[in-house]
Amino acid sequence: MNENSRSWLFKAVFLGLVFAVSVLVIKPVGVSTQFSMIGGMIHSVIDPSVITEDSSRKSGYASTNPYYDKSEGSLAKSIKNPLNFAMVFLLAIPLGGFIAWTMDPEKKKKTQQEELRHAGAKSTFEKYYVREILGGFIFLFGARLADGCTSGHMMSGIMQGSISGFVFAACAFAMAIPVAKALKKFG
Repeated sequence: MNENSRSWLFKAVFLGLVFAVSVLVIKPVGVSTQFSMIGGMIHSVIDPSVITEDSSRKSGYASTNPYYDKSEGSLAKSIKNPLNFAMVFLLAIPLGGFIAWTMDPEKKKKTQQEELRHAGAKSTFEKYYVREILGGFIFLFGARLADGCTSGHMMSGIMQGSISGFVFAACAFAMAIPVAKALKKFG
């Protein structure tokens, strides 16, 4: 086994262990609901009456908005009490990505070389990051529109043996691979 194979295998096993510990200790990993929660937080600032305390419910909260009120007001509770595992996990994703990038001198060097090579042309941000951010937004929007979660279905769902997780992953890769190849050709 060469160095790249061992590196990939180590990272895959490590990620699997992190997800397993999360499921065993806290709950399955999923983050797209947190974006709905952020929207709800903004909404509740604009209209403070959208979420109210309700002692008759298990969550302790109710909402006039049917989306926030689903599951006996559990999203409404999260909107009013946003410091929870899922929100910390969501905030840790870009932070962890940045830390990992700074710790990999090869990727850092490659990024700097790309920036120098493309100086005067489109900026690196325009060339690479806008496309990725837009793609991520569309992917996340579709997941929320379907009342699902990309990480919840694909990573936690497959780990739990969920049929919908396998179907979602197959569909995501069936679309992602040809789109990535087409973008690479034009990119």
